[in-house]
Amino acid sequence: MTRMVQCKKYDQELPGLLVPPYPGKKGQEIYDSVSEKAWQEWQSQQTMLINEKQLSMMNPDDRKYLQTEMDKFLKNEDFDQAEGYVPPSE
Repeated sequence: MTRMVQCKKYDQELPGLLVPPYPGKKGQEIYDSVSEKAWQEWQSQQTMLINEKQLSMMNPDDRKYLQTEMDKFLKNEDFDQAEGYVPPSE
């Protein structure tokens, strides 16, 4: 049976993650309130930011920046996007 969560990004009940994506409190918060769909979308966004802004995961400031942008993305706030990126039209 699929685990359902009330997704804070989509404000609806959707299938949740199978395991917390991070250790500790932050990982549990994401596990409890973010759908698998929203998390996969964040993963794509994160990859674009890392590549386009040439971020290093060895750099604490870059990791903090991504954490901040992730929080904004999942709360439906304005978040930083890769420059020049145009989402595909539906």
